[in-house]
Amino acid sequence: MSRTQRLLDLMQILRRHRYPLAGHALAEELRVSMRTLYRDIATLQQQGADIAGEAGVGYILRPGFMLPPLMFSPQETEALVLGMRWVERRGDSQLAKAATNALAKIGAVLPNELREELDANTLLIGPVEEVKVADETRVLIREVIRLERKISVEYQDQAGNVSERTLWPFAMGYFEQVQVLIAWCELRASFRHFRLDRIRTLTQLPQRYPQGRRALMKAWRETEGIGST
Repeated sequence: MSRTQRLLDLMQILRRHRYPLAGHALAEELRVSMRTLYRDIATLQQQGADIAGEAGVGYILRPGFMLPPLMFSPQETEALVLGMRWVERRGDSQLAKAATNALAKIGAVLPNELREELDANTLLIGPVEEVKVADETRVLIREVIRLERKISVEYQDQAGNVSERTLWPFAMGYFEQVQVLIAWCELRASFRHFRLDRIRTLTQLPQRYPQGRRALMKAWRETEGIGST
């Protein structure tokens, strides 16, 4: 294992733990001597990593530090590029712009050899059918989810029936052909899934829904029998 990879692995191990981790445990996981571990920790601290602790006590990485030259392996770079390209094609205008900006930021901090991998990435996203949902609708839905606001919609089901609903939106599902809003429906008093292309009108309401979106997501997962990972 190269020293660069070992430093990256050390950062990843420290990120996984919220409490100080003993030096011998770190050394054992990295398969290095304690002397090498101390030297690697000192190197990371010199590069700006806020690693607190000392020999005999344990070490912890305080939040907020990234290590630009060592962030991603070639495989991680491929995964990031593929994901960002997917968002550029299938996200709303704001998400697409954010994905483009994120790729530019990633490219700016990668070492030369990985930046070349980024530019020459051969994993491509296929063509996308024309989106049948207004861009402003998709942007608004993401905003109300973030704000935990109720919305009022006119929804047309598969049979063509139109109903008025008050919803507590908390998640969106992105599929190849459609996008789906996941929400608690006051009319049905249960969780429901709504295709965005069947929402005829959408109005943001001033009221926040009584439960947070994380609580709703947890309850929905339990209802659907979906694991938390």
